[in-house]
Amino acid sequence: MYRPIISIAVAGLPLTIGLADEVPDAGNTELDGYLIGEVMLDKADVFDLSNPDENNWLYRAANRFHIVTRDRVIAKQLLFKPGDAYDQQVIDESERILRRNGYIYDAHIEPTLAADGEVDLTVHTRDVWSLMPELSLSRSGGENRTRFGLEEKNLFGNGQQLRILRDEDVDREENVIEYSDRHVGRNWVSLTARYADNSDGDSHYLSLMRPFYALDARWAAGGTVYADDRQERIYQFGDAAAEYRHERDYYMGFGGWSRGLDNGRARRWTLGVVHDDNRFSQAADSSLPPAVPEDRKLVYPFLGFELVEDGYVTTHNQDQMDRTEDFQMGLHVSGAMGWADTSFGSDRDAAIFWMNASRGFGSLEQTALLTSAGTSGRVESGDLVNTLLSFDLRFYHRQSKRRTFFAAVSATLGKSLDLDNLVELGGDTGLRGYPIRYHVGESKVLATIEQRYYTDWYPFRLFRVGGAIFADVGRAWGPHPLGDDHRGWSADVGFGLRLAPTRLTSKVVHIDFAFPLNDDPDIDTVQFLVEAKKSF
Repeated sequence: MYRPIISIAVAGLPLTIGLADEVPDAGNTELDGYLIGEVMLDKADVFDLSNPDENNWLYRAANRFHIVTRDRVIAKQLLFKPGDAYDQQVIDESERILRRNGYIYDAHIEPTLAADGEVDLTVHTRDVWSLMPELSLSRSGGENRTRFGLEEKNLFGNGQQLRILRDEDVDREENVIEYSDRHVGRNWVSLTARYADNSDGDSHYLSLMRPFYALDARWAAGGTVYADDRQERIYQFGDAAAEYRHERDYYMGFGGWSRGLDNGRARRWTLGVVHDDNRFSQAADSSLPPAVPEDRKLVYPFLGFELVEDGYVTTHNQDQMDRTEDFQMGLHVSGAMGWADTSFGSDRDAAIFWMNASRGFGSLEQTALLTSAGTSGRVESGDLVNTLLSFDLRFYHRQSKRRTFFAAVSATLGKSLDLDNLVELGGDTGLRGYPIRYHVGESKVLATIEQRYYTDWYPFRLFRVGGAIFADVGRAWGPHPLGDDHRGWSADVGFGLRLAPTRLTSKVVHIDFAFPLNDDPDIDTVQFLVEAKKSF
């Protein structure tokens, strides 16, 4: 049986690099094979009122008006039940599933040997405040973005998300309503519905699917419907230089099967069909000259494959602050191949492909390298079209509990790209000292180094404070539809604060000052950026 516990509180360089494969913590594997007895839920509220620093009228009021996540919402995400054999891999994965929820700050499952020889489990979770007014002004790449609305990530404690939002940026004004539920009923079926009324068109999105929710999941199925109408811009020398209208209708359905987890690996196969119709025309009432891509309609079946190793590890103070972080250090490979044919309704014959792979090396507690690579594109009449090859390297060297050196290199190489799929690089994509879309072409490269600091400062027990000193360098190259746009290399240096809320969200607020090192009189000598990102 599941039994709730009434509770509001959760009881330097130079470097020598020897990268060995990281092995996950064995945890309590000596308990494997015992039967699970009682499963108890210890659900902590947003603030721990047993702590004098958090027991004040404001935090008491926050707890009073917050609905703690309901028992059934947590219980249906657990991969075990009373009577099952204890399996540490299943326990660890259940913790990861719970931590992925935006309404839970942390999750930990504690085993206890009972007198009858069974293992009782206590599932400890702590909620965050899930009702969030979105009132923000962010700035990146010299452009402002304003956002105001209301978001509830845990509607009535049921794990559902409802969002009503108005968003204004350099591209458009957007009014959005969105609803999502990762567990419709008591199932692993997820539902997402989104409607956006924009200043340049509208957008509809509906997704219903049962994913491979766990490493040992045996089947998956679902579908997506997406319709979008908007005006897009092409940038040159950092400024909007051309515009076109893009109408898209996209439908996808799939089914997948697997034998589950076998010797630490899960192999999955997917079979599906895609209808992707893209229509382009001149933008209405535009002050910019037109540059209109060719229409593109692709209808194709596809076969996909995925290999996932159980190589997950947990750590702290890497991309977050004082929060349990889950990293996949094992091999993860996925890809698909499809064939579009005029007899299916396509406007051309083409082979469609994509593939991604990632792997981690070393130890996140010392020195680690995370690698990933991917490719996607089409083959038409024997030639590669709209083909991208990318790779990403992320390097972490932990100097102490409060300091980490971080470096990253990413590159994208393109060939015969569609006009609506150009490669961009600027203040909104990692080159922090420059305007948005400052570089445009078919290929790009970006390198970043950061010295990260994680302090003990915990103002009002609401957010953790960190900081970073950084430098970026990058460029884009290749054909541009409006003529040459080659600026050579661009570099910047800067510093900033990092604010990681512990009661609201998993995003980290970046407040950065970046200084471009190129002698370009058309850009500001100081770029001020305020953004909320998923990581440090």
